[in-house]
Amino acid sequence: MVLEESESPLNSNVTAFALKAKVIYPINQKFRPLADGSSNPSLHENPKQAVLPNQVMETSTSGSLGSLSQGDKEDCSSSTTIHSTTSDDRFQARAFLKVTSFPEVLTCESFDVKLCLCSLILKDLMLLDTELRKEKHVMFIQVLKIYLTDFYHKKKITDDLFKKILLIQENDFEELQKQLDSRLQNTEMSGAHNSEYQTLEDLERKEREYSEHVIDNMEAFWKQTDKAQQAFLDQSKCSSAKATKIRMDLTEKMIAVESLLSESQDLQAMDIQERLFNWELMVKMIDSLKSYIPEECKCRLNIVSNILDHLTVKNNLSVRQKEELLTDLHKAFWEQLAHFSNECIQQSKDLILKRLECRAKKREVFKQRQKAEQGSLLSKTFHNKDVHDFLKAYHELLEKHRQAQWDLEEEDDCESTEAVAELYKELYSQASHALADLVTELFLQTLPVATSLSVRECELLKEEWQENLVPQLEKWKTHRQRRWKLFQEQLLQEKKLWIKEYALSAVMQKHLSEKQEKIIQGVVSRLGCLSDESVNYILQKHRLLVCSVLRRLTLRRVGMAALARMRLSRKKSLLQELREQHTLQKGSSLCQDEDQWQLQNAVESHILEEEEKLEEETQQTHLEFHHQLVTEMQEALQFLQQHMEQVIGQTLLQHARREAGKKSSDDGQDFKERLVEAAVESVYGTSNNINRLVQNYYQQLGKITEGYEGKKLQQLKSLQAERGERNRLRKKEENELALKEKQTKGLLNISSTVHQRMVLQQKKVLSQFELQQQIRLESLKQKLLGLHHLETELENQLKEAEQDFVSELAALARVPMAMKKKPSKKSKPAGEKTNSKRKTFQSPESADKDDSHENTQEPPGLISGLCRGRLQSLCEGETEPRKNSKMLEKRGNRALSHLFLRTCHI
Repeated sequence: MVLEESESPLNSNVTAFALKAKVIYPINQKFRPLADGSSNPSLHENPKQAVLPNQVMETSTSGSLGSLSQGDKEDCSSSTTIHSTTSDDRFQARAFLKVTSFPEVLTCESFDVKLCLCSLILKDLMLLDTELRKEKHVMFIQVLKIYLTDFYHKKKITDDLFKKILLIQENDFEELQKQLDSRLQNTEMSGAHNSEYQTLEDLERKEREYSEHVIDNMEAFWKQTDKAQQAFLDQSKCSSAKATKIRMDLTEKMIAVESLLSESQDLQAMDIQERLFNWELMVKMIDSLKSYIPEECKCRLNIVSNILDHLTVKNNLSVRQKEELLTDLHKAFWEQLAHFSNECIQQSKDLILKRLECRAKKREVFKQRQKAEQGSLLSKTFHNKDVHDFLKAYHELLEKHRQAQWDLEEEDDCESTEAVAELYKELYSQASHALADLVTELFLQTLPVATSLSVRECELLKEEWQENLVPQLEKWKTHRQRRWKLFQEQLLQEKKLWIKEYALSAVMQKHLSEKQEKIIQGVVSRLGCLSDESVNYILQKHRLLVCSVLRRLTLRRVGMAALARMRLSRKKSLLQELREQHTLQKGSSLCQDEDQWQLQNAVESHILEEEEKLEEETQQTHLEFHHQLVTEMQEALQFLQQHMEQVIGQTLLQHARREAGKKSSDDGQDFKERLVEAAVESVYGTSNNINRLVQNYYQQLGKITEGYEGKKLQQLKSLQAERGERNRLRKKEENELALKEKQTKGLLNISSTVHQRMVLQQKKVLSQFELQQQIRLESLKQKLLGLHHLETELENQLKEAEQDFVSELAALARVPMAMKKKPSKKSKPAGEKTNSKRKTFQSPESADKDDSHENTQEPPGLISGLCRGRLQSLCEGETEPRKNSKMLEKRGNRALSHLFLRTCHI
């Protein structure tokens, strides 16, 4: 009978009612008889624990003896409810311990464990990000140093210039890192009211600000690398083709660096996530050891209570005597449990502190050795052909160092957990013997005095207690194993969910990368005037920046997943505890009456309801973090777009300069100067002859300009007519499509959902917009090609007129044409091909203005200073369009940059 009562104290309806009613007696007494004659500690006398600032009071599931009765716990299992969302703000403002390593978590409160573990994950991610960023900076400096060394060996730069450039770049990158460290330090200090504790709200804010600072630093690093390349190329004074090749090589090397860092980051992030699961297993094991003594106390006390109740029924013991004995035993158990808990906390803290000191010493030795190995590698001399070998060797060395540090920490974590487990087992053994001694004292010393029982009868009662204790402990051990199995299943589910999220993240990255690649391809194709080398450089530069952005956003997504886990940890823990208690209670009681069956159904319904609420809140939390990630992604892509605008602008400017250089490479200027001198000194040329020759030349220029303007106007009218015809045909097609849509509208409204109709409408608008843009771009291309053809024709006519003028002037002055060097014919086709978008047609107009100016100021007569000036201006007239072309190159740059901005916006 005693054994049955100890196994199922809730089988009595009266007991269940009394437990649920939470009976409190007015006198200050821990145990009072309930309606069925049994006893139970007051459910409202839980020990008060110290509350941290802004901390929500939570009762521990294993640290209190105020709920020593099994009925109390089962009552909680049947009536536990998860807090509503009104307490979420309080939960986010709840302070938890700020830890720096895993062994410290072993001494934390069980409620704070998940928060502490996730905060360690965030710390590891931040440390990984810092290490990879420093590795990238060092690699860029070393690659730049290799190129500088190559130029130094080729005598293209001096030793002083070599050291100066390298020192400036190292100082600039060091200053960049100092600025980031200062901003991160300010972020860390802001809102820190207590250095030992932190809140989830503060942690989310710090992570958000950290991400903003890192993205800003990324943009500054891009600008600094471009500045370093430009400074290096300016100082080396290499050719334009050589500079473009060096830029492409540097960009290619940095793409290789980003690829190495991205691969390493993905593997490290997965290891960090796997480490979190291992940590949770170790913490669960320690938490299970902590519960040994409280659970054993419950078992021992319940069996003693049942035996004393049985003695009370036999009238061997009065009710008052039973209550006094239970109160004294409860007090002794309480003191023993408190001593056990204090010893566990104190000795485990001392143990962890010693192990952390040893870990710090080992880490310092590791750092010194690793620093020496890195310095040895960086001190070696590498050549251009060895750049990839250097990058691979340096990255492998750092990976080796990170892995060694990782193995050291994991080994120390396991050893620390094993040491704490051994300590708890030892303390448990001592406490268990102490509890057994207290019970032995009760049966062999107290009961013979307080009752009329003989010593032999008391020994039999003690043996009965021991016999009843064994199955209770076995049952509790079985429950513990089932809890462990349920915990492992839950952890496996979380791991599957994490793998799914990781796969979705990879798909999102691939989609974003392909979309950005498509955008830059469209921009470059619409420019159309750049060489293949320039196009490849732009595409490589864009690929490099996209890789850098995606790598940062990937790490940010992992951090957000940890923050979401922290935010949901409280409700997940409560729901998991509710499931465990329900599963264990359902498996322990095979035969149930009507009330217990209804209670089980009510608990199952409640669990399903809470699961739905948790699922809804999980989706809402993930959606909130997803929106935040999208916002940060847009900001990063905005930085990328701005940087690419500058890159494309610089490339267009360099292209324009090269084309201008090709135009100015003609060597006819010397002949023109000699021709002017010869014409002035010649006795054959008079002022009237030269004025007539000049007037004829101006008239010919006017005819050429007039013909060009007429052809230009005619071509623009033709293009406008073609565009109008295309618009008419497009509108006709749209009307036909709209008519078909009206015919199928009824069917669409019936068969399609609102979302599907919105998607179809969105696709329709986007397709119309893209079609309009395509038509507009095609029209602009045709207009540009037509103007380019007219411009080439105009340029050829102007050159022929100039050549005729020079020939006539030379014949008039009796100057032999053999004095003129033959102009290179190779530049003309190149000029016709590449000068299309840089020329304007104001040179003939300026010539007309010069003509009228000369007509009003040049008097007839002998050749004088004014005639010399006119001849010089005419003979330099070929260079006048080139002077204007520089201004027009700037206008063309602005127009192309405007086109690039609009394309990126689209």
